[in-house]
Amino acid sequence: MKILLIGESRDNKVLETTYELTGFAGAAAAESSLFFVGSPHDLPAVSGRLYLADVAACGEYNPDLHRDLIVRTVAEENPDAVVFLHSSYGWDLAPRVAAALKVAQISEVVGLVEGGFEVGCCNGKMRRTVKPATARVVLTIQSGAFPVNKEGGSPQVVALAPPVASGRVIFAGYEAAEARAIDLGRAEVIVSAGRGVGKKDNIPLIAALAKALGGELGASRPVVDAGWIEHSHQVGTTGQSVAPKLYVACGISGAIQHLAGMKKSDFIVAINKDKDAPIGEIADVLIVADVLQFVPALTAKL
Repeated sequence: MKILLIGESRDNKVLETTYELTGFAGAAAAESSLFFVGSPHDLPAVSGRLYLADVAACGEYNPDLHRDLIVRTVAEENPDAVVFLHSSYGWDLAPRVAAALKVAQISEVVGLVEGGFEVGCCNGKMRRTVKPATARVVLTIQSGAFPVNKEGGSPQVVALAPPVASGRVIFAGYEAAEARAIDLGRAEVIVSAGRGVGKKDNIPLIAALAKALGGELGASRPVVDAGWIEHSHQVGTTGQSVAPKLYVACGISGAIQHLAGMKKSDFIVAINKDKDAPIGEIADVLIVADVLQFVPALTAKL
């Protein structure tokens, strides 16, 4: 399999998430090359060919221009797959590239299976296998689904001249996000509630444990979607990414989207009735117990 990876930069710096793409290439045992719009003074540490479009001429984001550059690179490389991160850059640009190439697109890939790709379904509760109907495919991969692979090495740089047309979008800059009511990113201890807590009335049990540990209350997406707790407490790719000293997951099974937002925590404790819950794969301690029985007992002991 031969793939073209689409790296990302911001403020003339390589984004670390670019190395999740090389992790995907390693998992697929694929021959890969990289397309990158960025500064020639800060290139991704990869081996193989790197197709470089200078950000000074092409802009950090210009969908028409970047699409045309990628299509040109595809003609040169002839890859079986074009792989983006499922980021704001990727989910906007990937369908433009797929449409221009007249090929299938599969979004939010979380795993590889023979002949196809695993994607989440049913709000992340299940996975399904998708097989493209075209020989070539455009993919976006879910953040956190594949390991970071910062392989090092000196790329073989192929400089790309920007197209004559400038595109219809002008990149103006970045605007800071509004301040959150709860800044979980600064918390040293986070105790998060998942669907396994059963109902909204049980959230105070989890909040009491967070208070006893001197931490903040977090939550998984299903808990927020159900209206049990405000979105400002959500951890995951559609919430806040956190890396506390201690993360306690209460009744959280461990969907990829949640794991991506908290797996960099120094120490992870998971409380779940299911000993085979995916969160057990990254937890330092997995407590197989009913969260509604164990949490009040732990809080009382503390």
